Amino acid sequence: MTPVGPPAEHTSYYLEFDHVNKTFDHPVLVDVSFHLRAGHTLAIIGRSGVGKSVTLSHIVGFQRPDSGRIVVAYRDITDFTEQEMRQVRRKVTMVFQNGALFDSLTVGENILFSLELREDYDAQNKEDVVDGLLSLVDLLEFRDVYPAELSTGYKRAVAIARALAAQPECLLYDEPTTMVDPIMSELLSNLMLRLKQQLRLTSVVVTHDLDLMRKVADDVVFLAEGRVAYFGPVEEIGGCEDELVQEFLGMDRLDFSHR
Repeated sequence: MTPVGPPAEHTSYYLEFDHVNKTFDHPVLVDVSFHLRAGHTLAIIGRSGVGKSVTLSHIVGFQRPDSGRIVVAYRDITDFTEQEMRQVRRKVTMVFQNGALFDSLTVGENILFSLELREDYDAQNKEDVVDGLLSLVDLLEFRDVYPAELSTGYKRAVAIARALAAQPECLLYDEPTTMVDPIMSELLSNLMLRLKQQLRLTSVVVTHDLDLMRKVADDVVFLAEGRVAYFGPVEEIGGCEDELVQEFLGMDRLDFSHR
């Protein structure tokens, strides 16, 4: 899947936050700016409660900024109507942390559900697509299993397959490796890297997992108290002099030394 290039009248960035501010009972996003090119992966990291998930919500239009501009799929979506956002969400798909699967449907039926509105597929095409997607995420053997029988990690892999059924240009991952064991974390991170390399998907990954960040991301945004403390290449974050960034990276090194 090759990313579609930008229309001439729009920004060259697939995704961009331009001085975005958002306040609820307190400031959550404060003058946040970053960008992402098509086919690349951006990690958004930082401690809990710094605005990472709120940033994802703004990308899919579930929330709107108080000020600033947001570009998604090369379009300025800041003032889009809900109907216009539905068009954007066909290109940009969220993989929720809990998987958001239908418990009453099998794994295969969950993915098939996402294909029901595809008029360009007949029944056999849809079944073939389900098998192909499950093979892509190495879960074909679980086609007739119900979600309740799966581990948290496998549910997330199924959720990724279901998201791919919509043939998106961009996937948004919300803490994909949290609450899974190290083996499943490795499997999920390998899957995300494979999707990036084979399908050239654009991706945004909200995570606390620095191993995942280093494996799949090209660039990283570090949020601290709603502000961007670092934005740039993953390989250069270690040289950032911000104390909060260094403290966060130091805790990861300390944790690694005790494994």
